[in-house]
Amino acid sequence: MTAQTLDDVRTLLVAPSPAVLTTYRKDGSALTSPAWLRWTSLAFEPVIARDAVKLRHLEGNPECCPVIFETPAPVRGVELRGAASPTQCDVTEIRRSIATRYLGSEAGERFATARASTPGILIQLFPRRPRLYDLAAILPN
Repeated sequence: MTAQTLDDVRTLLVAPSPAVLTTYRKDGSALTSPAWLRWTSLAFEPVIARDAVKLRHLEGNPECCPVIFETPAPVRGVELRGAASPTQCDVTEIRRSIATRYLGSEAGERFATARASTPGILIQLFPRRPRLYDLAAILPN
């Protein structure tokens, strides 16, 4: 099966899959950094610390590109391009939800508690023509 829609890779999107987020500096050069995020069926959402350089990049240029992927077979991934929408809200529970997904319950709780005093911004990226890949058809059996 070749992935054609986000529904085709839903298991990838709800798993603790590795992801990177590319933002753009004032001079147009790219900064790609690891990111934890969640998929809400409408938007991809990372929480970014208010003092993070990637947030400053998004304030200057909201265009960004997250890539979510897996390395074990079937080796699927999603690349998005679009404008990030920052949302001012209490990110405590969102951060906890994302951290426990990536780290497990106990470690995620500890991470969220340790980061509770670090203000964050919820970024929403609504997919426009996501590029999907699924290498299952070309991998050896």
